[in-house]
Parts: sequence; C-alpha cells; structure tokens
Amino acid sequence: MAIADMLEKVKNQDGFIAALDQSGGSTPKALRLYGISEDEYQGDNEMFDLVHQMRTRIITSDVFNGERILGAILFENTLDREIAGLNSSAYLWQKKNVVPFLKVDKGLLAEENGVQLMKDIPDLAGLLDKANAQQVFGTKMRSVIKLANEQGIRALVEQQFSIGKEILAKGLTPIIEPEVDIHSPEKAAAENLLKAALLAQLDALPGDKPVMLKLTLPESDDFYRECIEHPKVLKVVALSGGYTRAEANEKVQANHGMIASFSRALTEGLSQKQTDQDFKAALDNAIESIFQASKT
Repeated sequence: MAIADMLEKVKNQDGFIAALDQSGGSTPKALRLYGISEDEYQGDNEMFDLVHQMRTRIITSDVFNGERILGAILFENTLDREIAGLNSSAYLWQKKNVVPFLKVDKGLLAEENGVQLMKDIPDLAGLLDKANAQQVFGTKMRSVIKLANEQGIRALVEQQFSIGKEILAKGLTPIIEPEVDIHSPEKAAAENLLKAALLAQLDALPGDKPVMLKLTLPESDDFYRECIEHPKVLKVVALSGGYTRAEANEKVQANHGMIASFSRALTEGLSQKQTDQDFKAALDNAIESIFQASKT
C-alpha cells in the first residue's frame, strides 16, 4: 500500500524534504529570484501558471528523484494541476518515488503576544479529503514566533496541535511548523519556551500516530534532541528561514538527526534563463549539498 511505503521511506531513508509550496503572498518573490519580474505577468492566474512551470521544471529534472529527496511539499494550486499528464501528487510518487505533502494553512494573523497565529482554515475537512483522494501522505502548516512571550508561544503550539489532531484523525501525517523568526532579538529564549511547549503537547498526544515537526535551525546545536527522539515524532525537519543555503546546510549538519526542508535555499541559484544543462547542474549541486548536510 502506497501510504505504508511512504511512511517507511520517510522514517528510514536518508534524504530531505523539498518545500515547493510558496503560495499567494510568497510567489512573486520566488518568481523574482527565478528571474521573472512582476511586470512579466498580470494577475494571479498568470502568476500561478509561471510558478507551476518553475516547479514542473524542477520536479521533472532527472536529478530530482527519491534517491536523495524523501518528500515534497505542495501548495493546493499545484495539487490541482498536472505534471506531464499526471496529477502532481501522483507524478511525484509514481514517477519520482518522492512522498507528497500538502500545505494546508491559509496564512498568518497579525502579530499578537509576540506571535503570529494561523488564520482560520475554512473547510479543512474538505481539503484533507482531497489530499486523501490524491494519495497525499501528510500536510504542513506554518505559524511564526517573533518574541519570547510564553503566553503567545503556548497559544501558538496549542493551535498547531489542535489542528494537527484533526489531520491525524483523517489518516494524514501533519508537519507542525512553529517557525522562530531568525531575526528575533529573543531567538534563543523563544526556542526554550517553544521546546517546552512542544514536549508538553507531544507527551499529551493521544493514540500511536506520530507527527512531524518543522523547526527553525536553533541557536544551540542539537537543541531539539528530545523532540527528535520523542516516540510521537516521525521526523524533525529544518526550515532555512532566510539563511543562505551554505549557512543553512552548515547548521543542519550541526544538528544531528534533523533533516532539511528548504524552499528558497533549495531554489537559490536557479533561473528561468538558464539552459537546461546549466539548470540541471545547478539543481543537482543544490540537492547534493542539502542531501549531504541532512545525513548527519
């Protein structure tokens, strides 16, 4: 069964998760970094067509496959589209042996108590049913911590786990992503509060189904070891969070058992204007460096 095979792969194979899930707000920046300026398209439809072309070029490349890449996180718009005549999630798993995940959050609320909680997710149940129908393995949802505010961080982690339980109940594996802003003046203190809140929620998690965590690379090496070793955690993955790929790789390497789940750091150096040969070489170099960093 596909889901059992996906679980086995994520649990036991070396590799990392490609985050290809930029949505409405972050897509113009992703396209700009890829060499497509905002005056080259009009409206959301053209913008999403262009970003799908970018993702298709990445995913269909010979060097993008399940040998080094465990999974890929998709935006709902990508899930609704096809790659080479197959549904995007089916193409990832059937042709590339890469486990599909779906970003389910709808963005962030304004900052309050030093954090940005997630906006409501209308018809989450319907979205999860769609994910199941397309043999998606798991989901991802992001909220952001700006300051070491205990009340705010506790509320943020509670929100993540509350929605996470709904996702588990649908048979999907949630990636819980409480990002700590790398520019926070209280980053280390915020990480202390976050780890305590995460462990409390993990200890109280009912049932035997694990979750995944996606965390900012911490100030202290191996800081999240208790989370990595927790019986309710399938995998702890790291976001690049604004670090360059070189910086992010170095930090992943220093955090044993943590693997990369990079977005911008993965596509760094890729350009629409590259020849296919140059694009493939740049992507191969990026994948190999992230793969090696994630093996520690």
